[in-house]
Amino acid sequence: MKKYLFLSLLLLVFGCNNKTLKEDVTINSKPNIVLIVVDDQGYADFDPFENKSADISTPNMSRIANTGMIFTQAYTTAPVCSPSRAGLITGKNQFRWDKHASWGPGLPDSVKTIAEYLKEAGYATARVGKNDLGQKFHRNDVREYPLHHGYDEFLGFSAHAHDYWLNSQKIKDRTPDPYGTSALLGPLMHNMGEKSYDDGYLTDIFTDEAIDFIKRKKDSPFFLTLAYNSVHHLIHQVPQKYLDKFDVKPIANYDPDSLVAFDKRETGSYAAYYDKYSRLGAIQDEDLRKYYLANLNCLDDNIGRVLDVLTSENLDDNTIIIYVSDNGGTPLNGANNAPLTAGKYSIWEGGIRVPMAIRWPGKIAGGRVENNYVSALDIMPTLLEASGVQLDDKTIDGISLLKPEKERLLVWKWQKTWAVRKGDWKLTNTNENSWKGRPSNLYIKPIVNDLTLKLFDLNKDPGERVNLADKYPKKVVALETAYTNWMNQNLGKY
Repeated sequence: MKKYLFLSLLLLVFGCNNKTLKEDVTINSKPNIVLIVVDDQGYADFDPFENKSADISTPNMSRIANTGMIFTQAYTTAPVCSPSRAGLITGKNQFRWDKHASWGPGLPDSVKTIAEYLKEAGYATARVGKNDLGQKFHRNDVREYPLHHGYDEFLGFSAHAHDYWLNSQKIKDRTPDPYGTSALLGPLMHNMGEKSYDDGYLTDIFTDEAIDFIKRKKDSPFFLTLAYNSVHHLIHQVPQKYLDKFDVKPIANYDPDSLVAFDKRETGSYAAYYDKYSRLGAIQDEDLRKYYLANLNCLDDNIGRVLDVLTSENLDDNTIIIYVSDNGGTPLNGANNAPLTAGKYSIWEGGIRVPMAIRWPGKIAGGRVENNYVSALDIMPTLLEASGVQLDDKTIDGISLLKPEKERLLVWKWQKTWAVRKGDWKLTNTNENSWKGRPSNLYIKPIVNDLTLKLFDLNKDPGERVNLADKYPKKVVALETAYTNWMNQNLGKY
């Protein structure tokens, strides 16, 4: 009897231990995910690329690449932030519901996000930084607000841009126009309230909050979207040590009591200050590039801080990191998109082809280079597959980043312009659009500025310098038909 009792107790103990081990394996088999989204980074301003600009250094971005894979032909779904971010978090071309394909796609209730899928799968979810889906800014009671589309926590702002230094309630109270869509300052939105910072630099603040989340949630699978507003304007706002490094002088921060009237706007207006320094004129080309490099260097150092905490908390081996810019470098901030034509605001390659990398220990060997074209749409299905989450939505436009298709059809629609790519061929009617003022001297001007059809062999001509439309009329017809068919089936169907 004692013998059987001992065996029963032994089985019970080992049975419990086995159950615990299985549960631990299940938990640990779900990778943590850090999705880093940056703003307006130039294609040539990414150290891991072979043809990078000679004046840049981004060693921490290279740390991601050296332990993972870079994509030399990664595309966003739009040449500006709001629609491209909507496409990124849903895996769908945002013009499926935004038939006008413009700045304000918003987020319909019927379209599910990465965060919602992962939250349902047991992930702790947080978004830190910029939240911009083009509608209903500064509000926390709308679908577009992170807490209403899958995130447990949010610290950041809901607009196109935010001042890097002025993040306090005091400055908001003194400013006649604190609620711009780009010209925004004051406290950050924090969950269902606000958080004021009397001191601190915004890129550092976002990193601090991201690190805090990682440390708090390290014992369970977590999904962190770290959406920096760097290197978006106001590009000159950088800590002094970086200005010193690039030998450029500081520009005084906005002060509502100073005379900042510009463009016939009200004295004391923050919009006037923002407008003045977000175009060339008050800042000239040489200094603009220096401010950009200083801002980029600060961003890279902060990315290094995030990588360091993943190492110190022993999370390296079970964390996927994806790094991507929301669109191409803008003609207005000193970014370099070489050898690509144009930049932000147009669907020339410089506006939609971006730096992108993924690190996934155990799945992707370090130092890999993927030259087949991929899309930011592919981020969601890749992460869901990695997390064991079933995706049964047949209208997802993304595919696995690890299985790119050489003859895949990609389509773009941006206001009156459009583009389509299949294989090496791209057809587009896009024109030039540098938004406001003249572009910087790093801007590669398009070969033509009109809405005529232009055909390019991107394998031989990534800079879109030779229009082959007259030489290959059948290819023009085939690609235009493919684009038209896709739009007829999908445009504005939500």
